[in-house]
Amino acid sequence: MPAQAKHRRPKTRRATRAAALATVGGAALALPLIGATGAQAASSGSATYTVKSGDTLAKIAKSQNVDGGWQQLYKDNKSVIGANASLITPGIKLTVGGASGSAATATRASTASTGSGYVKPVEGSVGTQYHSSGAMWSSGYHTGTDFTVPTGTSVKAVSNGTVVSAGDGGAYGNQVVIKNADGYYSQYAHLSSVGVSAGQTVTAGQQIGLSGATGNVTGPHLHFEIRTTASYGSDVDPVAYLRGHGVTL
Repeated sequence: MPAQAKHRRPKTRRATRAAALATVGGAALALPLIGATGAQAASSGSATYTVKSGDTLAKIAKSQNVDGGWQQLYKDNKSVIGANASLITPGIKLTVGGASGSAATATRASTASTGSGYVKPVEGSVGTQYHSSGAMWSSGYHTGTDFTVPTGTSVKAVSNGTVVSAGDGGAYGNQVVIKNADGYYSQYAHLSSVGVSAGQTVTAGQQIGLSGATGNVTGPHLHFEIRTTASYGSDVDPVAYLRGHGVTL
């Protein structure tokens, strides 16, 4: 297995991610964590709720009568939502009505097995994780998640979408940026070759290029980002994003 690789980014003014997250066409939902405890009595048994555009955990907890409010709903579904409690995306399935962590895990597995429409970008292990800190990054931390794979590994679109850009990305080397079906943007960097072009429509699982070590890197890997815009500086946690869409890493 090749050594874990890192890359440097040129200094760029970063946008405020929290603000961007709340303004992207309702695809990502910032949760009102203050004053959001108005849940009513718990319903009997458990059920599955599919998140819709415009939902918040507080709204769902109230409509589904979750005892304990949004906090309990998040606790029961943490394995589905991920570490970022302020990010839920349309299409993910939440267990309501007193589900425990094991039930939530079963819900996530069910979502993945029935087809969420999202896939892993590459078959490989996670190397440098999102928000890893270090002086090698001008932002002070890693803006994506690296997958440790050898040059020539098939790189796939994680969702249906439209290619925004494809080609030279400076320090990112050969890269592809895709606007995903939910309005988020996925970036695939350091490719040895690019197999799509700007404006092209792609489907989840379609090969868009091959992994490599182009740009500013110390070894072959895939640098993968999820952004709220097509530009650097609007990143969100890519692992939490994929898990929110039923993808197991």
